[in-house]
Amino acid sequence: MKVLLISLGCDKNLVDSEVMLGLLNKAGHQLTNDETEADVVVVNTCAFISDAKEESINTIIEMGELKKTGKLKKLIVAGCLSQRYKDEIMKELPEIDVIIGATNYDKIVEAIGTDEESIIDDINYTPRPIAERIVTTNASMAYFKIAEGCNKLCTYCIIPHIRGRYRSMPMDSLIASAEKLASDGIKELVLVAQETTLYGVDLYGEKKLPELLTKLSEIEGIEWIRLLYCYPEEITDELIDAIKRNPKVCNYLDMPIQHGADDVLRRMGRWTNREQIENTVSKLRKEIPDIVLRTTLITGFPGETEEDFEQLKEFVEKMQFDRLGVFTYSREEDTPAAEMDEQIEEEIKASRRDEIMQIQQDIAFDKSNSRVGEIYEVMIEGKLPDEGVYIARTYMDAPDVDGYVFIQSDYNLDSGDFVKVEITRSDEYDLIGEIID
Repeated sequence: MKVLLISLGCDKNLVDSEVMLGLLNKAGHQLTNDETEADVVVVNTCAFISDAKEESINTIIEMGELKKTGKLKKLIVAGCLSQRYKDEIMKELPEIDVIIGATNYDKIVEAIGTDEESIIDDINYTPRPIAERIVTTNASMAYFKIAEGCNKLCTYCIIPHIRGRYRSMPMDSLIASAEKLASDGIKELVLVAQETTLYGVDLYGEKKLPELLTKLSEIEGIEWIRLLYCYPEEITDELIDAIKRNPKVCNYLDMPIQHGADDVLRRMGRWTNREQIENTVSKLRKEIPDIVLRTTLITGFPGETEEDFEQLKEFVEKMQFDRLGVFTYSREEDTPAAEMDEQIEEEIKASRRDEIMQIQQDIAFDKSNSRVGEIYEVMIEGKLPDEGVYIARTYMDAPDVDGYVFIQSDYNLDSGDFVKVEITRSDEYDLIGEIID
């Protein structure tokens, strides 16, 4: 069979998609990027917020049309949408032949050969460690999922009901997977999970992320290890020490906090408050002076008053995060927040988001300007051939969400090469630099 796989949603979903591609390839199926040539289309869906659900449904409908005009024989839907809305999508979208759940992506080969309509296990099902994987990012970096599910039960979030409880992946299987990626030329591992900081608590009875970082750092070929999704209340002195003493671990932390007003944090069901967040940030910056902190916020959560929003603005100004993204609150069915009083109009959510982003833009531009004259080691990601310009990232830049460094050079460089660059000027979120000998 010729199989096209479309991956939607987050980086964790992308890892699942890459594992499915590896399993399909191993089973002898031919992978294609041409939808008109595909015998089978697999859509790995997202259902985190309304926009993601809409994108997933539209993609399924679009691919289903190929049954009328192309050679498509089977349409398989995987991921969070199929896990959450199994009965609804099978009824409303008859073009679907088979659905598999969010966590049993290891059944993808079985799904191609089955006459069953669904292969969905319990949401706490965890696939065996799977070595097969085809990385689809670039030649030098890969997302590296270390756990599945979540126990936090934030009032706005449906993930625990789709992905199940928190389940760490065994450390030995993670090390073996990282060694395989390194042997395939991967130089940067970007660690992801619903929450990376709790890694190990379920398997080993204690947080094992510091130990995992140390062991990953020992793998030859891996040069950068980047941490995403570290909840502030779970950041320990041991984790900070592991970042400090392992040179391969980037001095970069993605720390989702969602708000800066205690009343809103309480209604969100977050396990921290503003003072604790500020103390954690202060400690990180004291212990690791060049650390880059990224966070995300939500505006327009039910009951967010003007006073709450003013506190959030003041918090953003005070904290001076290096990177910051803002989402408007999405009312998701089957979550406690969806039933809360004082739901806020979409226009207010959006205007508050835009106001925060304007504050952060000024902060980000000032920080970019402050980099001029500094020297950084950067990793080459690609080249703009018509302009003779290389695209690179510093340790300060996570793939897909942060900025780039643009370098004009007469050297011939490959993706994954590391070079030293002096920053000559800034251009909003991006930097321009020159290679130094």
